[in-house]
Amino acid sequence: MIGALPLTRYVVASMLVQALALSACSGPAPSPATTTTAMAAKTARPAGPERLILAFGDSLYAGYGLERGQSLPDAIQSRLRTGGINATIVNAGVSGDTSAAGRQRLAFVLDNLPRKPDLVLLGLGGNDVLRQIPAAETRLNMAAMLDELDKRGLRVMLTGMKAPPNLGPDYVAAFDTIWPDLAATHKEALYPFILDGVIGNPALMQGDHVHPNVRGVGRIADTLAPLVGAQLKDGPHGG
Repeated sequence: MIGALPLTRYVVASMLVQALALSACSGPAPSPATTTTAMAAKTARPAGPERLILAFGDSLYAGYGLERGQSLPDAIQSRLRTGGINATIVNAGVSGDTSAAGRQRLAFVLDNLPRKPDLVLLGLGGNDVLRQIPAAETRLNMAAMLDELDKRGLRVMLTGMKAPPNLGPDYVAAFDTIWPDLAATHKEALYPFILDGVIGNPALMQGDHVHPNVRGVGRIADTLAPLVGAQLKDGPHGG
């Protein structure tokens, strides 16, 4: 788990709304059934039982602006396998998805997996900020998805989002508390801000200032992969 977003990076996050308005997070969406891609396939599978992970989110999972095999789920899968975990990640990231859109398709995606996943990475909210959707609606949608995952007995790691400060202190306070509140309520793991340590650094971001480039994806995966691995090594879900 990471701490609060440093002030300098958080101020830079004010570029999110303007930059998202230009990019609209609307790049081509990969198929939810994608389990391996070119880059991930290069990492040999280690011995041991396969651990199936569902990465369910928006363009930050889908790999907007990147080549096939360069998405965040690919990078995490590669690091897990290198670390001795026989992990396969189903990338169900869809560019442009809001929390409401994710809520609508979650059950369908889960029902069409080859088996029950060992872990679900849940990352939505960036497009809610883009559209300035009321934080109460985002909270309701995220809670409904967690209820569905709880009902199925699935372990979850939330990768959170933060609102840029130019949306005002009331919106920021209401929005930014969604993920820590829900993680505590549902007893799930939390990575508070998926772009922490990356946003605001031109060397790690694409030209839209919103989506990480390959180096940025690698930086995020370096932090996230050990946390995902720890979740897979824990006992049965008890949330």
